Amino acid sequence: MDQKPRVAPLAESEWDDETRALLEPLRVRGQVGNIFATLVRHRELFARWLPFGSQLLEKGRLGARDRELLILRTASNCGAPYEWGHHVRIGARAGITEPELQRIAEGPDAPGWSAQDATLLRAADELHRDSRLSETTWAALAERFDAEDLVELTMLVGHYTMVAFALNSLGVQLEPGVRD
Repeated sequence: MDQKPRVAPLAESEWDDETRALLEPLRVRGQVGNIFATLVRHRELFARWLPFGSQLLEKGRLGARDRELLILRTASNCGAPYEWGHHVRIGARAGITEPELQRIAEGPDAPGWSAQDATLLRAADELHRDSRLSETTWAALAERFDAEDLVELTMLVGHYTMVAFALNSLGVQLEPGVRD
């Protein structure tokens, strides 16, 4: 990302006790990610957003691979390098291969996708472009997913679109060593 942060991450020296209580559990390898240190500048909103995002990422009903295909396609659609960089790692742990990562940017019609994977990518595209799923995509998803899954799927794409908009607009920078 070429731009500088428009809203700088809150430096640890600026944390008060409430901020520390929110951010300490998010520390990984001694660091708190720039996403968290930036969004915590609106502490009340951050404290309510974090459980929702965690539900989708860590406790959701969708399988990890399906979830990450949807998130990575959303990051690609939104031109969101921070979201992409972090979910490349998570996606790899969920079984997404390097060639698949390359194809995610190409979209659902790229050669090599299974019908199920292509449908997920198409769903992310339709939600991004049209703010709704087509009848064809809905029918294909409904063959595989129940009503709760379909609610989660649409909210997952919407959530990561919102996060991408915030990250891109606020200028949140990738941490060193994270691939964009």
